[in-house]
Amino acid sequence: MKHNDGLVLLGGLSADTFMRRHWQKKPLLVRQAWPGVTPPLARSGLFDLAGQDDVESRLVQRDVQRDVPYKVSAASAWRVRQGPLPRRALPAVRTPGWTLLVQGLDLHVPAARRVLDAFDFVPAARLDDLMVSWASDGGGVGPHLDSYDVFLLQVQGQRRWRVGRTAKPVWQEGAALKLLANFEPQHEWLVQAGDMLYLPPGWGHDGVAEGGDCMTCSVGFRAPEQTALAAELLQRIAEAAQDAADVGPGDAGKAPRLYRDPQQPATAQPAAIPAALRAFAQQAVARLLAQPAELQRALGEVFTEPKPQVWFRAGPRRVDGQGLQLAPATRMLYDGLHVFINGESFRAGGRDATLLQRLADARQLPARDCARLSAPAAELVGQWLQHGWLLTLVDE
Repeated sequence: MKHNDGLVLLGGLSADTFMRRHWQKKPLLVRQAWPGVTPPLARSGLFDLAGQDDVESRLVQRDVQRDVPYKVSAASAWRVRQGPLPRRALPAVRTPGWTLLVQGLDLHVPAARRVLDAFDFVPAARLDDLMVSWASDGGGVGPHLDSYDVFLLQVQGQRRWRVGRTAKPVWQEGAALKLLANFEPQHEWLVQAGDMLYLPPGWGHDGVAEGGDCMTCSVGFRAPEQTALAAELLQRIAEAAQDAADVGPGDAGKAPRLYRDPQQPATAQPAAIPAALRAFAQQAVARLLAQPAELQRALGEVFTEPKPQVWFRAGPRRVDGQGLQLAPATRMLYDGLHVFINGESFRAGGRDATLLQRLADARQLPARDCARLSAPAAELVGQWLQHGWLLTLVDE
């Protein structure tokens, strides 16, 4: 895809223009962004998935009799139940005012993964997952805002969206959901199957199904919090440094650096932390951060770490002449030094790096390119296939 070509998905805008004008700036409504769209999974299949232990799901119900247009329903009108949700736990489809939310549909349904792939003009490191909501007439999750970007693709039925910027959110007390108490919509749209709404972070929105059998796909993006990200990166860098410093008898490597204070005088304040110890600690942290390659490695591992509920089934041994594709749950990224896959990092250079980067970008590598991998790289890819991180590419 050329980023300066107009895209139907973006209403004729190029990816470059969309990112410049709208990304993290202002909403965009696109009529018939996906003409002829069909749900990635039928209603019955979605209900079945919600009952599985390894699928994250929620049931949101509200008393539609208490709803007043443009106002927040009373706190007592909302009820939330976390999954797994067997079919008997779900109301009848004709019962108004309920919504089923299924997170991470892309981990279980190939068609959902293909929806995510349509948004490959945004860095994959930012991509989170595909959530699908099914709603009966009047169903929704109330006025709220997200801290991340989201594309809301209507794939079945219709939904009325009310949208407004919320600079200083006030939350409704006592509600089962985090609802805006000061929601003031500035725009209102009724969307049909194929329409899509993009919202940047901080824009309040309230979507209510009209007519029932309403299905919406939410393409969400990760927005890491800086302090939490720093803590995770430092932990990974420190663990790698500790592994390198663990030298036993007969092992090769550098001996660990122990704190020494041969010039420490006698003290009348034994509880005071010595200045030399503070300096030693500062040097220890500075040494960790003085290795850019280690920070790059840790960052790639963090952003490809699978979610806790993700697991992989062991695959077959690799057969020559086969193309490969990433498993739906596999995360793969790269930088100038490494390729990263499912929380692990590997050094790659030359033609191997080019081919593995192609695999990460396209999420597949045809047989002719697999045949060009060096013997060590081919062996590594074979291990990934056995781990279930890769699948055989079909229909080449």
